[in-house]
Amino acid sequence: MFFGFGRAGFPMTSDIFSEKTLFIAGGTGSFGNAVLRRFLKTDIGEIRIFSRDEKKQDDQRHTYNDPKIKYYIGDVRDLSSLRAAMRGVDYVFHAAALKQVPSCEFFPLEAVKTNILGTDNVLTAAIEAGVKKAICLSTDKAAYPINAMGMSKALMEKVFVAKARTVDVERGGTLICGTRYGNVLCSRGSVVPLFIDQLKARKSLTVTAPEMTRFIMSLEEAVDLVLFAFENARPGDILVQKAPACTIGDLAEAVQKVFGVSAGTKVIGIRHGEKMYETLLTREESAHAEDLGGFYRISADNRDLNYDKYFVDGSAHPAELHEFNSDNTRRLNADEVAEILRQQPYVRAALAEWETRP
Repeated sequence: MFFGFGRAGFPMTSDIFSEKTLFIAGGTGSFGNAVLRRFLKTDIGEIRIFSRDEKKQDDQRHTYNDPKIKYYIGDVRDLSSLRAAMRGVDYVFHAAALKQVPSCEFFPLEAVKTNILGTDNVLTAAIEAGVKKAICLSTDKAAYPINAMGMSKALMEKVFVAKARTVDVERGGTLICGTRYGNVLCSRGSVVPLFIDQLKARKSLTVTAPEMTRFIMSLEEAVDLVLFAFENARPGDILVQKAPACTIGDLAEAVQKVFGVSAGTKVIGIRHGEKMYETLLTREESAHAEDLGGFYRISADNRDLNYDKYFVDGSAHPAELHEFNSDNTRRLNADEVAEILRQQPYVRAALAEWETRP
């Protein structure tokens, strides 16, 4: 079974999914579709798509028309619906979440219900069903969170790390781990589709702050990261890819380069809960993170609750702490971003449509 190569150049080859059943919570989203495009070319046994949107499920069913895909209507907020859909599952990718920063700012309890309590439900059902591995998808906004979406994702990470401590993997229990990554190009609700729509409408591109930086990752690389975690993570690990970044101003310029137009930009200011740059590895995490070359492994803190020993024994003082963020990673210029955009299926389709417009 061949999975391909990510930007870091690691080979993703394995027969571990052969004839196995994969469950994707939130499987009708951008990540779920990227997984389907990758896995339907393999000898995987079954892929279960679990989500609450029957319209997206119907659209996806007609798009792929593949008997390996099975659809389950349900909600991660409802443990009973997860239990019914999880029977016989080998592996879980948990991608269900409320992801939009502004909507989570205005409805924070909804983010809590889906991102935190929903994650606990997914993992409870997975453990009960005897799932072998469950991987939870997190975001750079969980590091030093300032908005409700990031805060809920930060607690989601705490939930799956804590849950991982309760399972004896050596005796056949579920291995629980996670990934943390930044902005995924062309994913649902991201800025590139917005820019393209604005170009089609012959409008200027709306930019929050031109100097704002964001990590850059394609959907295929997001899948690669999850597969890397699948093959390399230990219980409670969070795997982070060393992604490059660009400014929002350069991203807007890159989109215009790809489409061969000069629409200009309109600065509209920072939205509710946004930061000027995002962090994938905090200074505090760097004290115990392991550098894996193209990735960082953030190991779970598996100390117990015997607080007294921390006052008596303490722990070693870290030599030096380094935060990994979108301002100190490798910075891509507009031409480099344009080249990446040209490789994205969404952009290629939009460009083909653009070139045939009257």
